[in-house]
Amino acid sequence: MWEFIVAMMPYALAFTAPMLVTALGGLFSERSGVVNIGLEGLMVIGAFTTAFYINQAYQGSDSTIWIGILLGGVAGCLFSLLHAYASINLKADQVISGTAINLLAPALTIFLARTLTGSQNISILKGVSRFDAPILSDIPIIGPLFFSKMYLTTFIVLGLVVLTWYIVFKTSFGLRLRACGEHPQAADSMGINVYKMRYFGVLASGFLSGIGGALIIVTTSGEFNGSVAGLGFLALAALIFGKWNPWTVLFASFFFGFMKTLGQLALINDTLKSFEIPMEFYNALPYVMTLVALVVFSRNIVGPKAAGEPYDKGKR
Repeated sequence: MWEFIVAMMPYALAFTAPMLVTALGGLFSERSGVVNIGLEGLMVIGAFTTAFYINQAYQGSDSTIWIGILLGGVAGCLFSLLHAYASINLKADQVISGTAINLLAPALTIFLARTLTGSQNISILKGVSRFDAPILSDIPIIGPLFFSKMYLTTFIVLGLVVLTWYIVFKTSFGLRLRACGEHPQAADSMGINVYKMRYFGVLASGFLSGIGGALIIVTTSGEFNGSVAGLGFLALAALIFGKWNPWTVLFASFFFGFMKTLGQLALINDTLKSFEIPMEFYNALPYVMTLVALVVFSRNIVGPKAAGEPYDKGKR
């Protein structure tokens, strides 16, 4: 059993990383007062951009991979402008706008993939390599679980958790951001530009969601096929389950990542196969557990008060 857990943990953390960084992006957006259910679509944009760039530019240098990841974030940021403009300037329904992003992104990227490469699938020759953390991987119990066969991107995402917590809860900028999501009229009366703060929140969510999509390509997938397998929706669930706090979002993302890993390992692991449970059960498990978790804890979940409400300066 211990061997199974040790073998499973690197995969669980690999699934957690893109989900977590995307959830952190959603945190910036919703803390500013803009609901962004378009995280899935933004991840697809990032995944396509990264896969296409690495496919075309890779010549043996690892720097190409990291540039591809950053370009995925930039593409997600630019694409999120559609949601920002519709939600903030046009005061459109934010749920409908996010849904449009989720519908548009896969169709657009598949069209571009077929036009540019002749196929909707774009493979990369090499992604981010696994490694054993020096010294840390030798620590009993903890080492094999958390520091062996890991991706560097996982540790970078964990660093982003700390950075997000510090920005949102320990800086004056974060205070202004949260004020725009709780009581934008009061924030405006104090001289805070609510529109700019909300634009920042949405663009940050686009950048981090694009990074999330890129991480799927360079770690667990290796190929763009027009989908990110629902990880964007799981990230949104982790954000809600984590109560819009980076630390609890971290644990929620790991929980959903662990469930997602079970579904993947069930296809190849002899231990899970021996239970003779249909594969469909394992594939549905992370989504079922998402519903169960949200139902059980939904009474105690309260989001930013002004999230989802277009700000009208004339109604101060």
